[in-house]
Amino acid sequence: MKRSTLEAVVGIIIILALVIGALAIGGDSEWGGADGGAEDMIAETGYEPWFESPLWAPPSGEVESLLFALQAAIGTGVACLIFGYWLGQSRSRKDEKQA
Repeated sequence: MKRSTLEAVVGIIIILALVIGALAIGGDSEWGGADGGAEDMIAETGYEPWFESPLWAPPSGEVESLLFALQAAIGTGVACLIFGYWLGQSRSRKDEKQA
């Protein structure tokens, strides 16, 4: 089987799995996160928090989104630098073996 055919088949299988999963969940369900469930469980135990407010709150939702995107960009940059370094090292070793 050619590589392009195999990629197309795998892609179709992944799309079908996603569609079937979305249909199985249904349209009336709520997407509750882990934070909400954990908060409910903690409230049941009678836990008393140490302090009530965060140390610093962003002035608006846009600033919060900007900080989140900046954090994601920095993390992606670090990961790309590491993978690029590894790739350069492996190519350097390969060139040394060929010489």
